[in-house]
Amino acid sequence: MGFLDSFGALVSSVIASLVLLVFAILSFFITVFIVQVGAGLAGYSPSGDFIVLSAAILATGAIVAGATPLSGLSGISE
Repeated sequence: MGFLDSFGALVSSVIASLVLLVFAILSFFITVFIVQVGAGLAGYSPSGDFIVLSAAILATGAIVAGATPLSGLSGISE
């Protein structure tokens, strides 16, 4: 039964990776929309490549910050 347990863990890891990838793409599109609307409200009209670059930087920072454990800030050591 060890083989079936490891196969189930592999399948669940693949499904979790696909779900995280979908959420990352979705957050990128939402960030592109927010950056574009924010630039329009500020009176700027940047080209699409600058909007995509800034959205990519913001989305990457949010994903990395969400994956980083905050135990170092609370003073709790493992």
